[in-house]
Amino acid sequence: MEIFSYLIKFLSQLRWQDLLDIVLVFLVIYRLLLLIRGTRAVQILTGLGILSLAFIFSDRLRLFVLNYLLKQFFEYLFLIVVILFQDEIRRALANIGRNPFLTGSTAKSRAVHVIEEICRSAQSLAANRVGALIALERQHGLKNYAEGATKLNADVSAELLYSIFQSNSPIHDGAVIIEDDKILSAGCFVPVSLESGLDRKLGTRHRAAMGLSQETDAVVVVVSEERGEISLVEHGEIKKKLSVNELNRELLKAFDLLPEESEEEKDNAEQEV
Repeated sequence: MEIFSYLIKFLSQLRWQDLLDIVLVFLVIYRLLLLIRGTRAVQILTGLGILSLAFIFSDRLRLFVLNYLLKQFFEYLFLIVVILFQDEIRRALANIGRNPFLTGSTAKSRAVHVIEEICRSAQSLAANRVGALIALERQHGLKNYAEGATKLNADVSAELLYSIFQSNSPIHDGAVIIEDDKILSAGCFVPVSLESGLDRKLGTRHRAAMGLSQETDAVVVVVSEERGEISLVEHGEIKKKLSVNELNRELLKAFDLLPEESEEEKDNAEQEV
């Protein structure tokens, strides 16, 4: 009963401004977590959390030297956070300043068109046994991987993507990075996954796709030159031997563009399986 009385007393003292304050803080934290999900920022935050625990224990156990060093570190924490998370902060500010009139049906139709062009190019590349690596940017920026590559800033088209990955093209080696509805850069070198547990049949392109998807939240389309197969890599997980329709569906799903299925369509899909 005492707990309920304290709770009622606490709620009675709350102003509507306090509730608004709580909701706004919750939304800010939620958006920040979405922004850093699947990025290296999560690992950095984990490291900062471990250092915080070390600081607390060093104070309790009277480890004076360690406590002094950590105290000096945390005195400059704000500056350190700004330096470590500069890409995420820039991305967050860009999202806040984005024109809200461009986030409706027009933006969705552009995204669907981009996915259709990527699927068309993947189909042609796979049919002709031309290897390809196409990275689609999401929340985490990929411009740091585009440094030193060939900047295009061109509209996404199946024909352009197909021509980029031809063996006689000077920019066929490396990845193509797509930002929104533009081909940002071509010939980009991305980190290769060094995990020992990966399938040994996976080539350099697939390992590069795995590495990029583990460090960022990018969705990566891979076309195998040897087998002519299409794969999709997301969050370090690979889906192999996709048809064009399956690739289209997976990409729409990854960008929350998949229309809701009716109950009849769901039943038909289950029966097909």
